[in-house]
Amino acid sequence: MVLNNKTDSDNWDAKLYDSKHSFVSKFGEDLIELLAPKNGEYILDLGCGTGDLTDKLHQLGVNVVGIDKSKNMIEQAKKKYPHLKFAVQDALHLDYHCEFDAVFSNATLHWVKPPKQALYCIYNALKPGGRFVAEFGGKGNVKIITDEILNQFKKLGIEYKVEPFLWYFPSIGEYSTLMEEVGFRVIFAQHFDRPTLLDGDNGIRNWLEMFGSSMFGGLTEETKDFIITKVENNLKEVLFYNGGWFADYKRIRVIGIKE
Repeated sequence: MVLNNKTDSDNWDAKLYDSKHSFVSKFGEDLIELLAPKNGEYILDLGCGTGDLTDKLHQLGVNVVGIDKSKNMIEQAKKKYPHLKFAVQDALHLDYHCEFDAVFSNATLHWVKPPKQALYCIYNALKPGGRFVAEFGGKGNVKIITDEILNQFKKLGIEYKVEPFLWYFPSIGEYSTLMEEVGFRVIFAQHFDRPTLLDGDNGIRNWLEMFGSSMFGGLTEETKDFIITKVENNLKEVLFYNGGWFADYKRIRVIGIKE
């Protein structure tokens, strides 16, 4: 069997995201500090998910629009925050032009390929002098987890098309170069480890159900469950400590100015 990770379907479970993966928004609150929003600014929240950070920005007095490619996420965001503006939009096909003082994006851009096309859209959405502030998975992100999944595929004789990989995890040099090619002046770039506590005893399993489900496309539920159980068993010594499961996150943070 050959598995291909490419998927265009909306397989995001918004309720699971809110109940088991609230850490995504919590870590994003630090990114808002980096954004340093000013009262009255117009800000685009790119990849807003179910809207928690969009609402945080609204509370800080900015005019914010939240967009996400997932219809499921946007429907949940509208239910939670009916007073805010949300829309289903693809980061690769934004139709904004010089409308925002800032584009803010948390834990989204590692899903978006080709990255340079998204950067062009972000650049065009900004007013002259506007800023792009983002955090997402960087080089080596969740490598321990994904390597073990691929190891289990190999043992079962499942051929997995690693390229194109499900995610885009660039180095600082790679992504900063793309930003500069688009026209940004990169004023901040950081790559750092952030081991991330996952929810509950089934933390790895829940994480894979939420974020890695398309890696298992085409497999039976029985085979998928067998592989995930093997992954849990083999990684327990490495990623289970202090009473919980930790994902081996490595993140990138960047700030670019449109000149």
